[in-house]
Amino acid sequence: MIDSKLILIGAGPGDPELITLKAVKALNTAAVVLYDALVNIELLKHVSTEAELIFVGKRKGCYVYQQEQINELIVQRAQTKGTVIRLKGGDPFIFGRGSEEMEYAERNGIPSEMIPGISSCMAVPALQQIPLTKRGVSESFWVITGTTKAHKLSNDVKLAAKSNATVVLLMGTSKLDEILAIYKAEHKNELPVAIIQNGTKGSEKIGIGTVANISRIYKEQNLGNPAIIVLGEVVNNRKQMQEVIAQTIASV
Repeated sequence: MIDSKLILIGAGPGDPELITLKAVKALNTAAVVLYDALVNIELLKHVSTEAELIFVGKRKGCYVYQQEQINELIVQRAQTKGTVIRLKGGDPFIFGRGSEEMEYAERNGIPSEMIPGISSCMAVPALQQIPLTKRGVSESFWVITGTTKAHKLSNDVKLAAKSNATVVLLMGTSKLDEILAIYKAEHKNELPVAIIQNGTKGSEKIGIGTVANISRIYKEQNLGNPAIIVLGEVVNNRKQMQEVIAQTIASV
């Protein structure tokens, strides 16, 4: 009898070393792996050569499989082959639709397990010396999707712009001018902004500016997707750290 199971795994933000040991151990047990476009394919080396690999990602708005088809693939492969790994970029429970896939599997009699991943919303700024919170600077942070199910900007951005919190927007560069207009309406033209593309990868690019000029910097530096947007005074920490490092080196 086949031991059917779904294991949902967060692959982390892109650097293949930013995946948990528990996730690597689970990949070794896979009969089938369904993986997304943002997953670093180097992680597939942890999978048995006998396992079936199925790319189910989305690129530039084009779907290889619709979500309903992915759900059905999970159940069908689990029933016929055993352990199915659903490998998703970042953390599957942060704008990853992971809970939907687990619910579908459970409703169809497939036991499921979740192994969290490191989300880009935290890791990408951190590796650029941008802390989401900092004593005396930021007491909280918001993580908001830049594009809702209806393909519109989340209304939460308007609420976040009124606060002093650090705001991280995922999938928001297509709505950049709309986001900046909201902050300008709150008279926050000088608020620091960072846009980080391909975070944690060798191809990583970053643009630093303010609400007033980041749109121009985004275009001049030819930034694109996938990228995250960070708005808040904590963005200044990057420059401060660079100055501290430079002073330390100069004094040696």
